[in-house]
Amino acid sequence: MEKLNFVKNGVLRLPPGFRFHPTDEELVVQYLKRKVHSFPLPASIIPEVDACRSDPWELPGDCEQERFFFSTKEVKYPNGNRSNRATLSGYWKATGLDKQIFSSENNQVVGMKKTLVFYRGKPPNGSRTDWIMHEYRLATQQPKNPTQGTGNWVICRIFLKKRGSNVSKNDEAKAMVGIISNRKSVKSKPVFYDFMAASKKQKTDLNLAPVSLSSGSSGVTDDAGSCDEHEENSSNLDRKNKHTQ
Repeated sequence: MEKLNFVKNGVLRLPPGFRFHPTDEELVVQYLKRKVHSFPLPASIIPEVDACRSDPWELPGDCEQERFFFSTKEVKYPNGNRSNRATLSGYWKATGLDKQIFSSENNQVVGMKKTLVFYRGKPPNGSRTDWIMHEYRLATQQPKNPTQGTGNWVICRIFLKKRGSNVSKNDEAKAMVGIISNRKSVKSKPVFYDFMAASKKQKTDLNLAPVSLSSGSSGVTDDAGSCDEHEENSSNLDRKNKHTQ
């Protein structure tokens, strides 16, 4: 059976609808281990690139997608174990602890994963970027390959971290909590109605003042006075009539 080859000119070319999303175990067991021991690979899908010595944006492939490369680790000093990860524009710096990769069959450690961040400039004053590298290596000592010098094979998974992913979620969650708490505070605030003040205001509007008995103070007293005056005038008129007769 002919082996499938999806790498052309160092760039991964998959048919439409196909995606390469291997697990950590698949990368180590099915690809890295076979590469180290010169076994046939499932498919020629991972190109060979000196990823650790190249700027991440200069590597082949789509920068917006995660990319996988076979690479070799070059030691920084002849008698040391530190790798040389300096590039033209900066350097790769390891962060955190290495993660163990376990086999799903016997739960044995089959590989290790190191996380690195790309910094622009010269150490130790470089500026951190959003470029991330996951470097996979076998858990056991690899045999030296004369054609590749003393470097060991690794798989580099490189991607650009989307800053808005985790940060926006946290901010949205905090914002939602603030909105909900504000709504609760508004709904729970009681509203009181002052009946006494309303009653006083109503009395003032209606001008309910006490009735005065003094003359001219109201229409009632004026009407009474006019009645008395009418009766007195009538009696005087009767007296004049009698006197004339």
